[in-house]
Amino acid sequence: MVRSRRDRLTHSVAVASLFLVAFGATASAQSLASDQAVAGTSAPKDAAVAQLQSLSDAFATVAARVRPSVVYITAKQPPRAVASRGRATPQFPGLPPEMQRYFEMPGIPDGPGTPRGETASGSGFIVSKDGYVLTNNHVVDSATQVTVRLLDRREFPARVVGTDPTTDVAVLKIEATGLTPAPFGDSDASRVGEWVLAVGNPLGENLTCTVTQGIISAKGRALNLPNRSQSSIQDFIQTDAAINPGNSGGPLVNVRGEVIGINSAIASPTGVSAGYGFAVPINLARAVMEQIRTNGQVERAALGVLVRDATTEDAAYVGMPENRGVLVQDFPSADSPARLAGLQPGDVIISVGGRNVDYVAQLQEAIAFRKPGETVDVEVARKGGARATLRIPLQRVPSTRTAARDTRAPSTRDERAVSPTIASLGITVEAVDADAVRDLKLPADVHGVIVTDIAESSPAAGRLATPQFGGPDMILSVEGTPVTTPESLRAALRAAKPGEIVTLRIYNVPEKNRRIERIRVGGGER
Repeated sequence: MVRSRRDRLTHSVAVASLFLVAFGATASAQSLASDQAVAGTSAPKDAAVAQLQSLSDAFATVAARVRPSVVYITAKQPPRAVASRGRATPQFPGLPPEMQRYFEMPGIPDGPGTPRGETASGSGFIVSKDGYVLTNNHVVDSATQVTVRLLDRREFPARVVGTDPTTDVAVLKIEATGLTPAPFGDSDASRVGEWVLAVGNPLGENLTCTVTQGIISAKGRALNLPNRSQSSIQDFIQTDAAINPGNSGGPLVNVRGEVIGINSAIASPTGVSAGYGFAVPINLARAVMEQIRTNGQVERAALGVLVRDATTEDAAYVGMPENRGVLVQDFPSADSPARLAGLQPGDVIISVGGRNVDYVAQLQEAIAFRKPGETVDVEVARKGGARATLRIPLQRVPSTRTAARDTRAPSTRDERAVSPTIASLGITVEAVDADAVRDLKLPADVHGVIVTDIAESSPAAGRLATPQFGGPDMILSVEGTPVTTPESLRAALRAAKPGEIVTLRIYNVPEKNRRIERIRVGGGER
């Protein structure tokens, strides 16, 4: 009898939505031995079994050491707060109804109905014998009543000592005795590939104090989370230890049983673990906690700069063999201490106080928890490989407010003539006239050309914005040379050979901010 079989490989592509969850772990048991012996296969050697048993004992010892420190947190939310976080269908279109509950924030709700949805739950861990507890800000945000349950099932009302939304850290206090604090490790010393355990309360009360095992998958991750703001410090540790809603605030520990992170978020197309979990580094969380315990709030210092991670073009432009550092885009005010100290737009910050800076979160951590008024040495790389070290006094970070802005795309003024094409950048631009100044509400000191279109495969694709996609951007200068017309832009670009990197000064109209873009010019008429 002849049988035919047709195999069909189907790829299901799901957009992973990043969201705040109560970070923890689903129970997963791993078996090392087979249930049945395979014919012709010899039994494992005693030495190999002993090694596996030693590894298994090590994980069990670590879990036993940390479990008494982990707590289960419930937070009663006012109805309005729950409603603002609940049923996030507009943010996650196409999400199956049965998975909507996993996108509730903070923590995980008790149920889908409004009355039951007024209580959320998450995790935390004890950090001192006198009752201080660390967790995530989003677990207790807006809570009117917080309760902490210990492993021995004792429950205590908790006082929220302080929170810091920019790092998603919160400090609680309970009045209890016989507590077991979790020891702190050094998150800076942790390495990609190291084994870790995630401990917490996945999916609510039924799976309290669950332990899962994995490795550190990456470090220095920045996520586009719903509560992210310009002042957020995101330097997440990524792990493949199983993490699920209900585990936010639980500890991520190393093989010595030391806490190296606070479990905070997952990336998943379904709302449950997909192997991409993220934790706030404990060194960052500890700095926040110490300020909250000492001052009741977090006081931040800043250089007074607008920055982004350096690109490959930025690194090549300043003569760096590797792609690292932070690009200075602009200054929020004319009296910025960094500007007055000699820092320039286009500089790449490569170290602070002798400590290497590879990306924005490292710069934020190196600066934020110093004292306002303190002076730091900032090393920068400049065009052609030049280096400079500047002494910059730090300023106090003012309280931030989210200002409403008009997100409508500005008019493209179709009645104008066809925009000239700049082939070397793969863009079309148009001059700014009095009508454009009025329509776009441009500041008096903004002069340049408007980017109206970008070719998909051009050097500027993904770097500049059009009116339909986040813009329009305006090009203000090329290599420091101001441009006010398409002709002056062409003239400024003629000095650059195909393949060379040029510095463009950009103004984004909707965001009302300036930035630096370094683009490798192509060939074609300029």
